[in-house]
Amino acid sequence: MNDLVTIRRAILSVSDKTGLIEFARALARRDIEIISTGGTAAALEKAGIAVTPIDRVTGFPEIMDGRVKTLHPKVHGALLAVRDDPEHQQALRTHDIAPIDLVCVNLYPFEKTVAAPGVERDEAIEQIDIGGPSMIRSASKNHDWVTVVVGPEQYEAVLNDLNSLGGKTSLSLRRDLAAAAFKRTSAYDGAIAEYLAGAGAEKPRFPAHFRQNFSLVQELRYGENPHQSAALYASQDGPSASIPRARQLHGKELGYNNIADAASALELVRSLRIIAPDSVGAAVIKHANPCGCALAKTALEALEGAIAGDPLAAYGGIIAISAPVDLRTAERLCRDDTFAEVLIAPSFAPEAVEALKKRWFNMRILEVGAIEQPRLGELEQRSIPGGLLVQTRDALLAAPKEFARKAGPEPKADAIRIAQFMEVVTRAVASNAVAIGGIDPKTGALRLFGAGAGQMDRLTSCRLAVQKAGPLASGAVAFSDAFFPFPDGPQILTDAGVTMIVHPGGSKRDQETFDLCEKRGVTCMTTGLRHFRH
Repeated sequence: MNDLVTIRRAILSVSDKTGLIEFARALARRDIEIISTGGTAAALEKAGIAVTPIDRVTGFPEIMDGRVKTLHPKVHGALLAVRDDPEHQQALRTHDIAPIDLVCVNLYPFEKTVAAPGVERDEAIEQIDIGGPSMIRSASKNHDWVTVVVGPEQYEAVLNDLNSLGGKTSLSLRRDLAAAAFKRTSAYDGAIAEYLAGAGAEKPRFPAHFRQNFSLVQELRYGENPHQSAALYASQDGPSASIPRARQLHGKELGYNNIADAASALELVRSLRIIAPDSVGAAVIKHANPCGCALAKTALEALEGAIAGDPLAAYGGIIAISAPVDLRTAERLCRDDTFAEVLIAPSFAPEAVEALKKRWFNMRILEVGAIEQPRLGELEQRSIPGGLLVQTRDALLAAPKEFARKAGPEPKADAIRIAQFMEVVTRAVASNAVAIGGIDPKTGALRLFGAGAGQMDRLTSCRLAVQKAGPLASGAVAFSDAFFPFPDGPQILTDAGVTMIVHPGGSKRDQETFDLCEKRGVTCMTTGLRHFRH
């Protein structure tokens, strides 16, 4: 066995063609023969890269709509032959098999396919790759001699070896790539097994063995506190607009707490798209809770409303905006009274980035791409000592027709619209959560006026929400993530001038809250839907 192995022949067969042409050109410049299949071969030929079709290697055509093309001894013998074993070498000569030194395969997008809503079983089955995993496993088993590549993120490391080692790869790289390849095929098989086990089930089913595929994005400076180690991983099947997949345009390295709060901010503006897909949402997160949130016509108006929710807390917070950031919006963030540790948006105008860079040396600017609505059925998990908690994400919201009036005047359309907005905001606040909001008297934007978060009793949450809202509580809507066990919390809210209270209902003492609201002429609505967030 040699530590260094020269790459002379490579097989490329990929679904994800990111970086493929550049990688293949780099191989071709070293006179490496490139063998390829189907769509990959067509893409390479279109780019002017010489390709040997797989059927010329096997002497057998691709059949059965491409289900059978690489399952052949001239492929797997070329991958599995031990190069310093005389018997293996004799077998290669006897059967006219030329060794293959590099395999670049990423698998059919099974996970992405089954994650799409309404996917048909036949479509899912056709996305189960057979030849790809087989080649990956053959190459990985024989990594003493063969280099295996299973993702575009690995291209750079392979080319670095080829460039620094004169067209060779090192054993250490081949070993690392083989380990990554077996992790990939394991996760892929696990996803297929989970899909087949749950196919046809009416309710979400949780597998006997919970497996997910995460890729290391980066090691972090430290964790929640400086004495804790930490790292960031990206899920293979998470939303495309996410913090692990974000492109950082400026600023110092993200920390653990930055990332956690940034994810919360992005999730909140993502959820606002459920109730108002054509409006712009903005949120300011501080220590895992929204201290400001707004829904408006433009990014600037939404940002202004979110900062106004609690200007003191917003300073040094994490800001997410659901629309592209233009220069005017960036200039608002350049004022002396505003600073964000992290700014997240789908995209940024070049002049906006330059203005922010000039004003803030350390602000992290994250571009995440188009922000889609959350999907029902998405899973989330939380590590606990000795195990893992897994649940479907809280993506369900009460429809306006499900709001039941229990006391007080019939609500106007504006009040229902505010209540819908406040349900999204309150759901993002740590329980016990009570939030007060309404229409900004200056801008007309929907916004959070004040919230009580993470308290041991709901009464204190009411007091904090009123304190934060100040005079704006008068005429506003209050939303609670769970029922009021006693009418003392609603009394504090109505004393402050709140004219509508919305909560799930379900307390044995609900009627006492209804009676209080009726007596004070305050509308009380129940939704039947609780939103605890621990």
